[in-house]
Amino acid sequence: MDTAPDGRANGQSQADSLRHARQLLECGQVPPVGLVGTVVAQSWRRSMDAGLTPWRGLDGAHLSAPDLTRAIDHRRELVTRARPVMEYLHAQTRGSGSMVILADEGGVLLDTLGDADFLGRAERVALMPGASWHEAHRGTNAIGTALAESAPVSVHGGEHFLEHNSFLTCAAAPVAGPDGKLLGVLDISGHRRGRHPHTAGLVSAAAHMIENRLFEARHAGGLRLRLHPQPDGIGTLAEGLLALDGDGRIIGANRAALALLGLSPGSLGQVRVEDRLAVDVDGLLDWGSSRRAAPLMADSTRGQRLFLQVEAPPRPLRVNPAKTSQRDALSALEIGDPVLGQAVAKARKVAGKDIALLLMGESGVGKEVFAQAVHSSGPRAHGPFVAVNCAALPEHLIEAELFGYAPGAFTGARRDGAPGRIRQAQGGTLFLDEIGDMPLTLQSRLLRVLQDREVVPLGGGKAVKVDFALMAATHQPLKQAVADGRFRADLYYRLNGLSLTLPPLRQRKDLQALVARILDQIQPGAGLSVSAQVAKAFVDFAWPGNIRQLANVLRTACALLDADETRIRWQHLPEDLIDDMRTPAPPEAEGLGDLRKVSDQVMERTLAACGGNVSRAAKQLGISRNTLYRRLRHP
Repeated sequence: MDTAPDGRANGQSQADSLRHARQLLECGQVPPVGLVGTVVAQSWRRSMDAGLTPWRGLDGAHLSAPDLTRAIDHRRELVTRARPVMEYLHAQTRGSGSMVILADEGGVLLDTLGDADFLGRAERVALMPGASWHEAHRGTNAIGTALAESAPVSVHGGEHFLEHNSFLTCAAAPVAGPDGKLLGVLDISGHRRGRHPHTAGLVSAAAHMIENRLFEARHAGGLRLRLHPQPDGIGTLAEGLLALDGDGRIIGANRAALALLGLSPGSLGQVRVEDRLAVDVDGLLDWGSSRRAAPLMADSTRGQRLFLQVEAPPRPLRVNPAKTSQRDALSALEIGDPVLGQAVAKARKVAGKDIALLLMGESGVGKEVFAQAVHSSGPRAHGPFVAVNCAALPEHLIEAELFGYAPGAFTGARRDGAPGRIRQAQGGTLFLDEIGDMPLTLQSRLLRVLQDREVVPLGGGKAVKVDFALMAATHQPLKQAVADGRFRADLYYRLNGLSLTLPPLRQRKDLQALVARILDQIQPGAGLSVSAQVAKAFVDFAWPGNIRQLANVLRTACALLDADETRIRWQHLPEDLIDDMRTPAPPEAEGLGDLRKVSDQVMERTLAACGGNVSRAAKQLGISRNTLYRRLRHP
């Protein structure tokens, strides 16, 4: 007999086929696949094997209130990450007489949202938290059958095994964790008269959204890959997500990534990324650490061209064993500059002690890198390093970002609140970058937290004790800010346990060694170098963007090298940089104010050369737009 793709006989209406199928079912027979779809027929057989009849499910398939609480706690992360997605789904389907349901891997309903006019009838068939909709309890239904099939399922009307559920139309999709294990099911159920052909696709997309939220939460801060056959597919719900450990093993993946690379959930933690993609871990780290916006192309072992976006943590600084026997991140900073060497020696003596560290210096000199090195070389190295850029956060969000907030503290707040960056630094280091830009209204509250070592979230709540090492950084002269009334004196003295000024690049004596190290980080083992003429120009240049600008210049130069070239010459440098190098800089005088004047003049010339385009000028200088705005506004 010819059959349609869903297994039903051609030439016969679905309604007639289903009616005949149910007559056979009520007589204790499993209908042939031609009358109902393959998935439904298999599910009906499983339901009968479980001892169910079309008129009766399993009695008592409902958790007590304490057991439901324990079930929700067991899947707390799933419930937390799914709730915003459920609210979005409910908003899309509001008024359609339906409800959104989240169930665990055993089919127990954990959370529901629905239209009031449908909830009453739903409760009469136990569509409520605590009820089990496993196939063995309720027969064929979208939730239980999606669990049994490990795939999206739609069950409409009389396809439900139990007769009293035939008024329903349901679409469900399984939700897997970053380790590939099934966590639960997302479902939309409503009256069969309100069936919509797009519901199944909407539920599947929402399930992917929950999976991606779980992945992002589980693997935040590690080496991650976003991949898709098309560059524009990166950042969409269809993208694959991979998490790698330090050895390149794939330790996390969403379903899209598993499908793209031909992996099974059981292979996670066993397979290296090189076994599935033509890449190497060091190359991925270099690409990700350089924060390149363009995706990387790589062929899979299945012969498919994929585009990758690499998200990598900062690369560990290489240690120079010739300088010191202490192989740590602070030692790696010492490559020949005596001023920086003295700063490293002082920082090493206070690391691990209850002494706040204040780092001074121009933008781009490497204050955050220095702070990370102090953290990594001290006794709190195994704790978190939490960096907060006080200049990059909108003023109205700084308080919530730092101190956290209680549930519903303000419009747009997360339903479950947020701990805040200070609490995230527990046991590690809190680094407050650009502290001079913190609003005065928040400085007093920060001071209280630093003195009492406890934090109260925005919107109220119990004070939480915190323990962290404190570091701060600024490009501003804070003493002058205190004198001008823009910065609290008591906070300044609390931050200034030990003040270290990092030298600007134009004053460093290790420029050539620094260039060599950056080139080796960009293309390890390639033996890249700069010509003698370019090296001399580098030494003579003012470098207003400091190390950040130098690194950007070298990355661009490396990209312009031909395949057989290993030496950077004039033709590999950006044209605007060459113009700046050929323009004599004003004579440099002693003192921070004069140095600022020199760099401000270079910034003004660069902005003029870019026709007033701040974004382009900031990119060429190797500094942020905020920094350039600030320096031009307050020279």
